[in-house]
Amino acid sequence: MVQFHEHIITELLEDSNGGLVVLSSGLSLSKLVSSLLLLHSSSEGTLLLLYPSSTSLKSNITFHLKTLNPQFNQIPAEITADLPAHHRHSLYSSGNAFFITPRILIVDLLTNKLPTSKIAGILVLNAHSLSETSTEAFIVRIFRSLNRGAYVRAFSDKPHAMVSGFAKAERTMKCLHVRKLHLWPRFQVYVSQELERDPPEVVDIRVPMTKYMVGIQKAIIEVMDACLKEMRKTNKVDVEDLTVENGLFKSFDEIVRRQLDPIWHTLGKKTKQLVSDLKTLRKLLDYLVRYDAVTYLKYLDTLRVSESFRSVWIFAEASYKIFDYAKKRVFHLVRSDGMKFNELSKGVKNKKRKSKGDDKDIEEVDGTSSSSSNALVLEEVLEEAPKWKVLREVLEEIEEERQKQGMLREELFAEGEDTDNGIVLVACKDEMSCLQIEECITNSPKKAMHEEWKKYLLNKVQLRDIVNKKKKPKDPKPKGFGILDGVTPITPAQNAETTSIGKQEHDALLAAASKLRNVSENDHVVEDTPQPDFGGQGRGKRKRKVGIRNVPIVLDGSGVQNNDKEEAVSNKIGMSDSKNKINEDETNPVSTARFSGTTDEGISVENIVLRKHTNTDVAARNGKPLPPVHFYALESDQPILDILKPSVLIVYHPDMAFVREIEVYKAENPSKRLKVYFLFYEDSTEVQKFEASIRRENGAFESLIRQKSMMMIPVDQSGHCLGLNSTLESDLNTPQNSVTRKAGGRKEADKEMQVIVDMREFMSSLPNVLHQKGMRIVPVTLEVGDYILSPLICVERKSIQDLFMSFTSGRLFHQVETMVRYYRIPVLLIEFSQDKSFSFQSASDIGDDVTPNSIISKLSLLALHFPRLRIIWSRSLHATAEIFASLKANQDEPDEIKAIRVGVPSEEGIVENDVRAENYNTSAVEFLRRLPGVTDSNYRAIMDGCKSMAELALLPVEKLAELMGGHKAARTLRDFLDAKYPTLL
Repeated sequence: MVQFHEHIITELLEDSNGGLVVLSSGLSLSKLVSSLLLLHSSSEGTLLLLYPSSTSLKSNITFHLKTLNPQFNQIPAEITADLPAHHRHSLYSSGNAFFITPRILIVDLLTNKLPTSKIAGILVLNAHSLSETSTEAFIVRIFRSLNRGAYVRAFSDKPHAMVSGFAKAERTMKCLHVRKLHLWPRFQVYVSQELERDPPEVVDIRVPMTKYMVGIQKAIIEVMDACLKEMRKTNKVDVEDLTVENGLFKSFDEIVRRQLDPIWHTLGKKTKQLVSDLKTLRKLLDYLVRYDAVTYLKYLDTLRVSESFRSVWIFAEASYKIFDYAKKRVFHLVRSDGMKFNELSKGVKNKKRKSKGDDKDIEEVDGTSSSSSNALVLEEVLEEAPKWKVLREVLEEIEEERQKQGMLREELFAEGEDTDNGIVLVACKDEMSCLQIEECITNSPKKAMHEEWKKYLLNKVQLRDIVNKKKKPKDPKPKGFGILDGVTPITPAQNAETTSIGKQEHDALLAAASKLRNVSENDHVVEDTPQPDFGGQGRGKRKRKVGIRNVPIVLDGSGVQNNDKEEAVSNKIGMSDSKNKINEDETNPVSTARFSGTTDEGISVENIVLRKHTNTDVAARNGKPLPPVHFYALESDQPILDILKPSVLIVYHPDMAFVREIEVYKAENPSKRLKVYFLFYEDSTEVQKFEASIRRENGAFESLIRQKSMMMIPVDQSGHCLGLNSTLESDLNTPQNSVTRKAGGRKEADKEMQVIVDMREFMSSLPNVLHQKGMRIVPVTLEVGDYILSPLICVERKSIQDLFMSFTSGRLFHQVETMVRYYRIPVLLIEFSQDKSFSFQSASDIGDDVTPNSIISKLSLLALHFPRLRIIWSRSLHATAEIFASLKANQDEPDEIKAIRVGVPSEEGIVENDVRAENYNTSAVEFLRRLPGVTDSNYRAIMDGCKSMAELALLPVEKLAELMGGHKAARTLRDFLDAKYPTLL
């Protein structure tokens, strides 16, 4: 354990009340929690860990517990809704530690199934996501009232989230009823001293970007700046937040949306689109330094099609440069005689035939076939990512150093984890990058680029084939115009390019793709089923060479099968299979799609991300051997350093949290020699983003330190912290004879209000707010309604999003129908968010006509169908609590047992408490009510007078007149029943 973790734990243990710990991201929160769990003994009581929002944090805690103490067999189990109540009760009394979901814990607290006296404390692992109305705050408030001696310890490793909003840290502490705030930034004395005492050897490599990459980056930033200027004109957003530096972070979208949410419905389409465009531009900047040139072009192609008509950024002045430079990174158009094709000249209007070669012999064939003077040839550029070359040089240098030190190749594969095992770990942002760089190292960057280029071209020809297939079965005489009847054989991408140059270029790409496909078919290449292409995500189609054996056959540059490599690959995968179980949950369609051709059937795809490479064929070809390499995707968030214990780390995509993890890893293993290479693109947004993230975190901690010096935490006489509703608590705790001016000297005790709440409603914050108002919450499973306020009043609560979805699915109609059947006062509560405008839509959007898509029209129809339904509009959660209190003012308290039985048939099939007394065949009753002459006033009399529909059909008119209260209605029904059925003859 690192020493500053010991300091944090010591500080926490000193205060029996608990505390809130905020530490820098990357300082191993999971290890800190694991160490705390090891110190917990069952004699203290049971320890409950509120389920963290990220599953990776939970798995990391479990892993570190096993690593820190292999004999420690009390790994925290999970308490979920699947366990029966008595089983949960026995676990609560066991004295062990458990992960538990907040929803289960709050229900057990309210129903007294949790013996609070046997609970030592609660650990909250995502303190930054807490608010006054969150379920965690509800749990702590009830828990504190029942057990004052237990502790609450909360943790967060996201300091910037702790400073969003006014006095967020202070409000969080009041919610948790804790008095101590422990701040542990990276610049804290204990932390910095320990991490800098024996730092790893660091090599910072700045890789210059290519000319086109610099041009694209500059253009994107120009466009982003233009979008920000447009947004400033709205005067609706804080201008200080609208900077390009902030725009590099994911949280930028949250900042803007948080400011615009209350007035979102009043904004024009342009402003809404600008928010979306800034997100797209940030992705473009990120993907520029992350992905290869072909994948980047593919992503831009999808954007051109999907966003061309509504996006603002595409029409910005500099946006054409982004598309232009991205194309130039992949291919050029040249004439067959070798002259450069001037794309700006409008003289060349002839249709061009195109040729493209992936191999030299194909290029020669193409050259001869397109020898006419006006023919244009597509010349490949396929610009490689500059980092690829540098990465290879770094790996070669690592191998040279290792050989100088006299390390033998056999020792590299030794299973000894504690020795200097020579493992090289390359850390990338995502799995797609891992897989692509792996391909570059295994084969060669040129071959990897050709593979991407082939997929890009084949994708083009697939689109054309799809259009052609649609055309074939069509009638030769078109019935209309447009793509729907197959008249337009062009793709949307080509449709957007109206110039002759754009059409020539598109034809050239299609011709190249067709030629490539013919060559591939001749070479007996079997293509896997094409995956839908999500731009830039690498899910294109994958090709597989078909050999005699099932073992994957990999071709080297000369095209000769290398059998040694097959064995090497299978050996490598087999070795890493046992070591890298951690990645079994991480696989996504990217890895399956990209490696369908390079793994054989006996090996699971899950273990690919950390595959080891010896690269014997590369060594033979290039003369320079490479060390065994493992790849790791930072997105998976696993304790990879403790699993592999690498000697050399190459940080391909810099990430602040991972850098800190490396520092902690080195501090824990001071004797281990560790060398770290950082690969940055010089003068790129990658560097800016990395540096800005550090500045941002330091700024957040400085703000928290200032808050800590000024915050006021109210405490009661016994020294316990009081929460946000301390005034309510003090009122409840005052003695009843405190009012002496009234006769008798006693204050009349207020009647305790009781609300029956459906279990599923604990996903929302309303039960918490109702409890704050002093109501008693009774959680049960309800068949009808969400909240039962009295024997007569049943409430179905809908948030705005849920309301729209319920109308779409038809669920709301059924819910209201059952409420109307069983309760005299059915209520539909429509609840708005507190921070949003109290309206569905702006006044300009409300039309005069009744339309099926309009929410107002749907609500009107609902009110017409169910005249007894009451609709209540609530501005916020607190407003809802006030409404509930006023509705209950003159009502009896609801009965829990009756509420549970409502809508649930007994063994005889009779439903109790049915207001309309319709304990009959419901569908038959509905059918009866729709017959001519039957009305709401006489259908009950008809049901009393005959037992079935068959009997009704046989009744004479006189009898019907008695039951229906008039001859006219009886004659109408009789004529309907006796009317002859029309025949088809």
